[in-house]
Amino acid sequence: MPSTALTILDSPSLHKPRLVLAFSGWMNGGEISTGTADMLLESGPVEPLADIAPDPFYIYNFPASMEVAGLFRPHGHIEGGVIQSYEPPENRFFYDVNRRLVIMNGQEPHLHWQAFADCIFEVVAHCGIEEIFFVGSVGGVVPHTREPRLFSSMSDAAMKPDLEEYGLRFTDYEGPVSLVSYMMTRATDHGCRMATVVAEVPAYVQGRNPKSLVAVARKITAMLDIELDVEPLRAEIGPWEKRLTEVIADRPDLVKHIQKLEADYDNEVFEQMGDLKDWLQSQGIRID
Repeated sequence: MPSTALTILDSPSLHKPRLVLAFSGWMNGGEISTGTADMLLESGPVEPLADIAPDPFYIYNFPASMEVAGLFRPHGHIEGGVIQSYEPPENRFFYDVNRRLVIMNGQEPHLHWQAFADCIFEVVAHCGIEEIFFVGSVGGVVPHTREPRLFSSMSDAAMKPDLEEYGLRFTDYEGPVSLVSYMMTRATDHGCRMATVVAEVPAYVQGRNPKSLVAVARKITAMLDIELDVEPLRAEIGPWEKRLTEVIADRPDLVKHIQKLEADYDNEVFEQMGDLKDWLQSQGIRID
């Protein structure tokens, strides 16, 4: 049954389109998920395809302090006492005929995952999509001075050989999951395959991460066989690293942690957060 939350705006003729998913929230550290989608949307002629209405997928009145509750509220703008705008969460699909792409840039829902996923799979069926790729990130033990490691999980083991060709590592994980993991359990039933491209970003760095954005953008465009100019973003990496290094130099305790991360990275050591996670939380930085 078609969802009343989904509005289809167009019925384009697309040849074997691929869907790229991006969500703010759980797996968007460094703005990798939404940032990659923005780059894809800005780099080619795209047209609106569909929208998912925000109700009833989000919690607005979260019972907590004003600081925490504010993270759940819609955004508004008041100027000179006059209301200018009200901006609820947006979940929008666009299509690009030339690149055979459908791109969704949205916000992971708080509620009704099944109904929300149904909306996405309805778009999949509407456009004849057979492959879905989610781009995102996880906070990890990679130092900012090294290239991010890229991981993948998938709905179908038959995808492994193709993903291995692009140098992706395969995820070993047990714990809290995202809407993306739920969707992968349902992809086969909807006649499509789904995989992720996830960058491990430094857990101690907050805000936009141009190095990881470049890495993910280069990987997903290679997988999709499309072109994307990442040079303007690559130019941000040097100044970004320099600023971080200068800030970290004033924190001997953090320097010690990063030096260990660098040694572990260079020796291909994959271990849990351990002391780094405890140290971050002591500084008021949560990574879960």
